[in-house]
Amino acid sequence: MQNLTKILYALIFVFMAGFAIPAIAEDAKPADTKPADAKAASLTVDDIKKMLGLSIYLQGSYNYNFNSPGSGLNDQRIFDQKANSFMLDLAQIVFAKEPPTGGVGYKLKLSAGETAKYIHSVGLGSTNTDQPFDLTEAYISYVAPLGKGIRVDFGKMVTFIGAEVIEARDNPNYSRSFLFNYAEPFTHTGIKIGYNFTDAVNAAVFVVNGWDDSSDNNAGKSYGLSIGFTPADAFSGNINMITGPEQNNTNSNYRSLVDVVATIKPVKPLSLILSGDLGYEPMVPGVGNATWSGIAAIAKYDVTDIHSVAVRGEYFNDRQGARTGTAQELKEVTLSWEIKPVSTLILRPEYRHDWSNRNGFDTNISGVAVTGRNGTKKQQDTIALGVMYTW
Repeated sequence: MQNLTKILYALIFVFMAGFAIPAIAEDAKPADTKPADAKAASLTVDDIKKMLGLSIYLQGSYNYNFNSPGSGLNDQRIFDQKANSFMLDLAQIVFAKEPPTGGVGYKLKLSAGETAKYIHSVGLGSTNTDQPFDLTEAYISYVAPLGKGIRVDFGKMVTFIGAEVIEARDNPNYSRSFLFNYAEPFTHTGIKIGYNFTDAVNAAVFVVNGWDDSSDNNAGKSYGLSIGFTPADAFSGNINMITGPEQNNTNSNYRSLVDVVATIKPVKPLSLILSGDLGYEPMVPGVGNATWSGIAAIAKYDVTDIHSVAVRGEYFNDRQGARTGTAQELKEVTLSWEIKPVSTLILRPEYRHDWSNRNGFDTNISGVAVTGRNGTKKQQDTIALGVMYTW
């Protein structure tokens, strides 16, 4: 983890050094006959940003829990876990280049902050939640010039499962669903092979170490399949599947998950997103045969170019408690208002109501993340403000 931190600091230094280049170039006059070093000095920050595929993302928030839990945590949450507190959720530096046909590309994403604590993969530094740095993505891409182009990605990448992603900017709501928190993986390390059969149909196969494993915890691999289709501009869908051994030191007891995502745009300002998961894993230690399932529906309406509203409703059934730690049924309703004063800045106030058929909220163990245990209430209400900036 110390090496990862040093790498992060080095990349930040390279980025900051880029700001000095325009000052050097102020007195330079454009000419085709300039020496190579003079041409390099005339590069602007935007030129360097484009060449490196550089972007920066910052995300912060304040979250208030009306239960005022003794643990200081929003129970049953992961990414927006701290209650009644300002948070630096994410600070990311990303370098990316899309591969041309017959060429090579790459993506490198370094994350820091509260969110980075909870997405560590096994085998890549420490996985405890005291480490606020994470190498979230690092992969090489190649597009073989066969047919429409066969794309191969090799390395560590975010999951292809689900309707939501790690960065709140790219989700309709600030907080993540129970499905994203508990039903699905966050990242994979391995190989992906994808092909666009037509403009409407594409598919990809995956061979990876497993769920959030940079180094495999057994000798088996997990296998994934994703099929995407866009029959019309107003509709797109994905069917995703993954199966493989995920328990330590055993190549049996396959964990399997089927995920379906559909996006419908009946009119221009309105987007409807439906997502469902069904998972099964036999012989889970301390649990036995486990199944989990859930469904989430999101509606987002763009009132103007600056304002939009989004509402999410969700049901998640963790029948044996293999995912949350307690056999329970979870539900939530979330209402978000998005404000974009400028194209690079998003403000997102949010209200969320969670409830369970068990006393899974208002825990009283100070400073300890407790999921679904020792609670005194079956529900919790939170309000939050998410602030997101992209450069």
